[in-house]
Amino acid sequence: MSEIPHIPVLYKEVLDVAKDVDNGIIIDCTMGYAGHSSMMLEANPNAHLIGIDQDITAIEFSSKRLEPYKNRVDIKKGRFSNVIKEIVKEYNLEDIKLVLADIGVSSLQLDQKDRGFSYESDNLDMRMDKGAELSASEVVNNYSKSELERILNEYGELRNYKRIADVIVKNRPFHSAKELSECVKPHMPRGKKIHPATLLMQAIRIEVNDELGELKGLLETIKEAKLPNAKIAIISFHSLEDRIVKQTFASWAKSCICDPEAMRCTCGNNHALGKVVTKKPLTADSEELKQNPRSRSAKLRVFQMDIK
Repeated sequence: MSEIPHIPVLYKEVLDVAKDVDNGIIIDCTMGYAGHSSMMLEANPNAHLIGIDQDITAIEFSSKRLEPYKNRVDIKKGRFSNVIKEIVKEYNLEDIKLVLADIGVSSLQLDQKDRGFSYESDNLDMRMDKGAELSASEVVNNYSKSELERILNEYGELRNYKRIADVIVKNRPFHSAKELSECVKPHMPRGKKIHPATLLMQAIRIEVNDELGELKGLLETIKEAKLPNAKIAIISFHSLEDRIVKQTFASWAKSCICDPEAMRCTCGNNHALGKVVTKKPLTADSEELKQNPRSRSAKLRVFQMDIK
């Protein structure tokens, strides 16, 4: 693990999910710095990997890191909700054995202060794709008070979202994440093991990168593609993300889609796309928590597609 620039979250659990890939295709929707990708390629010597990322810095790094496996790797730049639509048209669906998505920002992105993801950053950016138009500066300095209230409430789940939005509006413009976090710090919830500004930064980041929309788009494309026998593995770090995955997987597993109040089934009772593998999400064990404290909020849910 020493040569890996950061520890990929839930790596043991991901390797276990990928153990039956054989010579099939693995789609890593959030390749990042190729932590999961390199491990899965090493563990599956006949597998082919398609890595997706919108961060050019991550792509440049991962292209070099995955050089030993270059004959078994295709790397595509873009939002995974869009790229996967092209993949399912280009490849044989029966060959796709695993779709993995690690939703959220990587440790290296958090640690690179110039990217603006950290509350200690000297700028306000947070774009996973540096070429994207919407940045954290635009959100913080130009969104209306009501728009700020919406994202702080929905994405940050902050009880006093109205007060925090009011503080931001009255004290802007802000030029750095550090300046913003210090300004709102007195009004943020305390008593947790996280920095008071964490939920604020999280809410802004989700808005900037449309993270929930991306996740929903990915799941909808997978549903429409009807991958015959792929495992779908989603790692989330936020309760809203986990809720979307949980509810989507549950709906995919339903055979009967009639109205619950219907007297009898008229739909044919054959609509299940497969089964939920993880009735409860997989989380980091004590060993991983010691190695990587950021893994404490990670949850992995797995669905096995079974389309006849």
